[in-house]
Amino acid sequence: MKTLHVLLHLSVFAVMVSTQQVDEPVTYSCTEGYEFSVEEQECKDINECETLPDACKGGMSCINHYGGYFCLPQNAQIIMSNGEEETTTTTTRPPVPHFIPLPAIPNPNHRSNYQTVSNQARVTSVQCPVGFSADEFNFCRDVDECLLSSYMCQWQCVNQPGSYSCICPEGYQLQGTRMCQDINECETGPNCREDQMCWNYFGGYRCYPRNPCQEPYVQTGEGRCSCQSLSACRGLPPSIIYKYMSITSERSVPADIFQIQATSVFPNMHNTFRIKAGNEDGQFFLRRSSNVSAMLVMTRPLIGPREHVLDLEMVTQNSALSYRSSSLLRLTIIVGPYTF
Repeated sequence: MKTLHVLLHLSVFAVMVSTQQVDEPVTYSCTEGYEFSVEEQECKDINECETLPDACKGGMSCINHYGGYFCLPQNAQIIMSNGEEETTTTTTRPPVPHFIPLPAIPNPNHRSNYQTVSNQARVTSVQCPVGFSADEFNFCRDVDECLLSSYMCQWQCVNQPGSYSCICPEGYQLQGTRMCQDINECETGPNCREDQMCWNYFGGYRCYPRNPCQEPYVQTGEGRCSCQSLSACRGLPPSIIYKYMSITSERSVPADIFQIQATSVFPNMHNTFRIKAGNEDGQFFLRRSSNVSAMLVMTRPLIGPREHVLDLEMVTQNSALSYRSSSLLRLTIIVGPYTF
């Protein structure tokens, strides 16, 4: 935080002129912020902090000065100087101006008839607490740190008097002072039914059936469905494997996101890979890595929250034996609502 040094020159002026007529009434006028004291025969500063009940609001401290006042936080300091060595103080005492009584001037718009002959005092700087800076009127104003940079917080910055704080969206918790970390709702409590499995993704969770198999398939393992009838499964893959994954929104591309691999390897067998369904918009590409594996590549950024379901097929064939078989991996990709 920078402390702005603002010069505030305060002067009280007085001119003394004698009247030629002894019997003419004498009127005393002081500059604004002062009043004439008959007892002391001088212009005395008006303490607005005592005369104005609501001089400062919001818990600010009222500081009286020569001919006026200003408001500062409770822990602010004022450095006073008369042109010599600076000293720190929190109270002020107005200088005593010298004056000579003047005849009354019949001008309602004339607010003062004194010129300076008094010593000058000035406020050389206002030291504001951290998170505040002095403005041109020597008021300590809150600094909005959220406007200083868009990188103050990973998600949202909230300005507060003298400081700021970072908050995270639903599904995340604050990590440190500015980063947001995903909350694993599947570990914090039972959120799904007993016949469902909980899948955590960036910013939330979803419930999927523990048995995803549909006729004519039957469940033969976790996330694995197999067809037990050759006649019923004619033209269908003999097995379907269900997998799930999560990615953040607007992930940079191209990106390798998922690898498929044959679990059984037979000699003289040739495997090919393709995206059978779910890629109508051309956001993915399946790159063959070897005879037994392939890599799913994301070619276009995805904006969440949304869900993509891709059918990745591996075809195994042997031309010499006139053998051909296929297996299907059904991949569900959950795209989170945020980039983190």
